[in-house]
Amino acid sequence: MSDMLSYRPRTGEIPTSPGVYRFRDATGRVLYVGKAKNLRARLSNYFAPLHNLHERTRRMVTTAASVEWTVVGTEVEALQLEWTWINEFDPPFNVQFKDDKSYPYLAVTLADEAPRVLVTRTTGIRGARYFGPYPKVWAVHETMDLMLKAFPIRTCSNANYKRAMQSGKPCFASQIGRCFGPCSHKVSIEEHRATVNQFVSFMTSQDRKLINMLTAEMKAAAAEQDYELAAKRRDQVMALDAVLEKSAVVLRDTVDIDLFGIDQDELAAAVQQFIVRGGRVRGVRSWIVDKELDLSTDELVDSIMKSAYDHDGRPPREVVLPELPDDVDALQDWLGSIGNRKVRLVAAQRGEKAALLETANQNAKHALMLYKTRRSSDFVARSKALEDIQEALEMPSAPLRMECYDVSHLGGTNIVASMVVFEDGLARKDEYRRFTIPESTDDTDSLYRTLMRRLAYLKPELGETDAAGEERRTKFRYRPNLLIVDGGQPQVAAAARALADSGITDIALCGIAKRLEEIWLPDSDYPVILPRNSEALFLMQRIRDEAHRFAIAHQRTRRKRDISTVLSEVPGLGPARVKQLLRHFGSVSRLKQAGVDEIGQVNGIGPVLAATIHQHVHATASKAG
Repeated sequence: MSDMLSYRPRTGEIPTSPGVYRFRDATGRVLYVGKAKNLRARLSNYFAPLHNLHERTRRMVTTAASVEWTVVGTEVEALQLEWTWINEFDPPFNVQFKDDKSYPYLAVTLADEAPRVLVTRTTGIRGARYFGPYPKVWAVHETMDLMLKAFPIRTCSNANYKRAMQSGKPCFASQIGRCFGPCSHKVSIEEHRATVNQFVSFMTSQDRKLINMLTAEMKAAAAEQDYELAAKRRDQVMALDAVLEKSAVVLRDTVDIDLFGIDQDELAAAVQQFIVRGGRVRGVRSWIVDKELDLSTDELVDSIMKSAYDHDGRPPREVVLPELPDDVDALQDWLGSIGNRKVRLVAAQRGEKAALLETANQNAKHALMLYKTRRSSDFVARSKALEDIQEALEMPSAPLRMECYDVSHLGGTNIVASMVVFEDGLARKDEYRRFTIPESTDDTDSLYRTLMRRLAYLKPELGETDAAGEERRTKFRYRPNLLIVDGGQPQVAAAARALADSGITDIALCGIAKRLEEIWLPDSDYPVILPRNSEALFLMQRIRDEAHRFAIAHQRTRRKRDISTVLSEVPGLGPARVKQLLRHFGSVSRLKQAGVDEIGQVNGIGPVLAATIHQHVHATASKAG
């Protein structure tokens, strides 16, 4: 593949002004929309040598057939135009946001003659005041029930209210004690409006001034022996206390902020938004972001801000982020234009906001793990994944048993390999295996040696009985439908050679690259591309990651026991001297038993270095013991 793209513009043709650029394919479809403070500097990154680009960026620029740009006056204008075009063209290589539903709000229809309170997911009601969003619909219903005990206001529909006012008969909700509007004939429209204003005031500030006032009225009524009024005020105070207790105080009462926790991997990111009003967490919102290109944290934050506030109303005066994007000033101006007030973006480093941000980050990490795990563990998803893998790899049947292999080492030492087993899409940890590779030339040779040892157990003569007449490792004899290796073409070629040398032809083979997320088959010049976020790709990723984790865990265990690794940590002791020491003493145990003078006799080891080696070896041995 040539490193020169035919549509690359001359550097002098690209302006240095702020602007928005679009990559298009041969049919004119917009593949990617981006913005830049300096178009020339930004676009030059895409036209670097192809082998230096991330794989998904390389795929985008090689799929594209042209690039065009539009110059704007400021970064804010670029930000606005970029988001407009992303919504208009839906480019496949831009961030895609997945949110299965909108979030519930508590709304008060202030424009009505007798305002009502309701739970809704619609944010376009004329003249309505919204509170929320709430993480669960039951949470907003529970809040409304508590608030109605303190502020008896209308809950019935407009049609029922109109019918009740015309007929003089209370609405059904009023008859069962669920509506306290003017149609109940217990309050006037003016009195009801005053109660609604109190309701809105408390929901906006949620301070204790109103509770203190009601408490004083309760005590005064009790002193005057008006026990009915005292009991009513008591119930109101208890209801409002319950509302406040539902949101733990995490910051000062004057703090109104949004916090965004983010956790991401190569393909997806989880976002956790904490909505803090009056120092309390009023709502939590979470969603998953699908990524096509490899995005840095600040680029991801930039897109999340635009998604979070483009349609959901005014941002607060302060937004707390894990990392500030490069265009923080432009983004603040854009958010300020939405909310008609100044908005400040901050990256909390310490204090109470940083502590809450860490909580949001932990929730995001859990959400991403749960998102991936559920897709792999769900029976329908697993079945779909196995069917898709069968179809993509052109297998005669679904791979009900899959084995995945990975090699791990430390600078060519402590070479180990792992074998993990998945049956019906689920991990069979009791059948995992570890391998130790005494010596090897490289990763592919290590993989070949590992598979040769494993495949030997699939031969009929080794699958029956051993010399003692006992059955040989029954589980190790189970025949996989599919072998998966962690890597690309070189690793797949090594595994294919092991299959051929073992005389096995009925087991499918593939490899999955760690960063490319592409599936490689033997003797194939082009990879199999599984749809992003498909069930098949998620299952393949999970198997690969599990093999990698298992190999790393084994390698770290051996590293603690391996004297060569311990010696490599000694200052001034390089690989050549490590080999010299092991060659001289012949074994690790003899080196541990040697004194300082004996170690100093080794060629190239002076008395000072010998003392350092002796001290380091025995210190490590005592820790291990």
